Amino acid sequence: MAPTGAGGGWDTTARSMQKTLQDAGLLNGQSAEVRNVTGAAGTIGLAELVTSHQKDPHQLMVTGLVMVGGVVTNKSPVDLSKTTPIATLTAESEVIVVRSDSKYTTLKQLVDDVKANPTAVKWGGGSAGGTDQILVGLLAKTAGADAKTVAKQYVAYSGGGETKAALLSGDVSVAVSGTSEFADLVQSGKLRALAVSSPKGEDAGAGTPAPSIRESGYDLDLLNWRGVVAPPGLSAADRAAVLKLVDDLHKSTQWKQELTAKKWQDFYKSGDEAAAFYQAESTRIKTVLTEIGLG
Repeated sequence: MAPTGAGGGWDTTARSMQKTLQDAGLLNGQSAEVRNVTGAAGTIGLAELVTSHQKDPHQLMVTGLVMVGGVVTNKSPVDLSKTTPIATLTAESEVIVVRSDSKYTTLKQLVDDVKANPTAVKWGGGSAGGTDQILVGLLAKTAGADAKTVAKQYVAYSGGGETKAALLSGDVSVAVSGTSEFADLVQSGKLRALAVSSPKGEDAGAGTPAPSIRESGYDLDLLNWRGVVAPPGLSAADRAAVLKLVDDLHKSTQWKQELTAKKWQDFYKSGDEAAAFYQAESTRIKTVLTEIGLG
């Protein structure tokens, strides 16, 4: 299940898994199908997985950071703790950008202004409660700014195109999205990347690494990760079989080719390690969304 519409990140991940399982010969003559269940940041699909497919090892669902936020903002009665975590798969860094004529040339300059006056900066990014706004809230909290007031300066847009237009026109002064979203405008010199949200600096389009938020002096990393979960109630044997299938997928040459083609970071954790990661992220994101008034 891809708990979103066709063409989005979760759908692309599910179809890449489907293709790899087939191309790598991991299905033993069987087939893999992808279906879409849309709504409420994936929580409609999550509820279906938990309530309608208990104990069924043949049902898997793609999930990710956006769903963790969606559980909070949509007040979902079901969260990822009700599933059987299988693995995390991929990740993408976020980037904080300004126009090239902005007075801000470093993240510290921006954060200092926000700490002095939480309403000084208008931020733009994707949907309310999504990865982009989570990063803004976490940055404000980590830097010691008024996170709730800062979050109120965030303008949510329906897509990257709208965010780009708002930043270039001056409707917002800072924008946040996945690094690939703004790479073309950073490369052209229209935008300046202040920082990326990965632990270490990386190229955001300019040809040289942009510093990470951590390297800029703030104890914060945030990756827009995606993974896969199974329904609750699997037997030990069924869980082990599903884990082996996804482990084999991850090890395959075909999956490595998918990562390269899609420009995804390999972010693999499986089994108990994945379960611990899901729990830690759920706690962290619920805390920040509550603190900024979205929980």
